[in-house]
Amino acid sequence: MEIYSLMKMGLDATELRSKVIANNIANINTVGYERKYVNFEDTLTNKLEDAKIEVKTEKNTSMREDGNNVDLENEKVNQAATTLEYNALVSLTNTKIAMTKSIISGR
Repeated sequence: MEIYSLMKMGLDATELRSKVIANNIANINTVGYERKYVNFEDTLTNKLEDAKIEVKTEKNTSMREDGNNVDLENEKVNQAATTLEYNALVSLTNTKIAMTKSIISGR
């Protein structure tokens, strides 16, 4: 897998993760709502060729009697970490593109 494909997958995964976290926060008062999360790094670690981005449901925990398992503080921390990861990937991608342009132009 080439580096650009890997960076694109990382950006796609962090974008989806951000949307899923926002959805979790939006459903914090929904009875029976089960927290969702994006699974990407685990599949990436196992085998690059088989890496895939998946949204999964956390079913093994229940925070409240109504069955909702969203922890607002945890979601806020996850959102901040996802934003940092996304920004780092954008910066890395921009650096890689700038290096490639420099090589092509002979500078």
